[in-house]
Amino acid sequence: MSTLHAALKEYLATRRALGTQLKWPASSLRRFVDFVEAQGADFVTTGLALRWATQPVGVQRATHAGRLRIVRGFATWLQAKDRRTQVPPQRLLPPQKCRPVPYIYTNEEITELIAATAWLRSPSRRSTFKTLLGLLAATGLRPGEALALDVDDVDLVGGVLCVRHSKFGKSRFVPMDESARAAMIAYAAFRDTIHPRRETSAFFVRKLGRRLRRDTTRRTFALLCQQVGLRPAIARPRIGRGPRLQDMRHTFATRRLIEWYRAGLDVDRLMPRLATYLGHGHIAETYWYIQAVPELLRLATERLERAARGDVR
Repeated sequence: MSTLHAALKEYLATRRALGTQLKWPASSLRRFVDFVEAQGADFVTTGLALRWATQPVGVQRATHAGRLRIVRGFATWLQAKDRRTQVPPQRLLPPQKCRPVPYIYTNEEITELIAATAWLRSPSRRSTFKTLLGLLAATGLRPGEALALDVDDVDLVGGVLCVRHSKFGKSRFVPMDESARAAMIAYAAFRDTIHPRRETSAFFVRKLGRRLRRDTTRRTFALLCQQVGLRPAIARPRIGRGPRLQDMRHTFATRRLIEWYRAGLDVDRLMPRLATYLGHGHIAETYWYIQAVPELLRLATERLERAARGDVR
């Protein structure tokens, strides 16, 4: 084992012993060390780190920044052992984080997406995705929150969902309207018939009766978008870019705000309610929708103009 690989092994063991959860695969750093050694070097330099981090072509800049960030952590630790080690400066590759503009689905598009689930071969997948899409559209849950629901989290009698420890560590209760409750009841009955003995407590399950996975969900949704023309139809396994499952949540929030503005309600007073319902960590997260959606921005501007004239009570 080379000196660099031995140091990497010690670094990974040290981080794990300290209880650090590695959010990136250790194999990434192993490939970096392989790259350094392939260049004939026996210590880390900023130039080598930068060349390795920017190798992937056609990816977002955040990916390059993330690769450099994990190298920087290793180099910082390694420098105490080998003073020749160069630690890449912070923000050498800024990720340029930019919150994507949400895609707001029309009623027709949501209907088409739900109908497109009939294209899925497995009856279990058809039922699961049809119900999941309908729930997201009706409640504005984060996709991850819906997938994390257990059977005990869904009160089919009272029509209330218990969302536990989601983003920001918050838990909350989310009521369902009658149509969503009826759809969930029908799905639960079908699921229990198809998968009477399951190894999971999950409410939404995949073909083999196990919890529906996030990557599977995102991919299936992208393929459904291709079926209805919301994403370009390209050769598998590529799924193209286009509207996301998360945009169901954006659509829900945006529609609610538009309804309030059109009804002449005091949106500023109602905003904390919507923030609580959506599980936002700060009300600014909810106000972001007004900036992100042109129609909402126009309605908010018109309200401000009326307020300036004294037309709003």
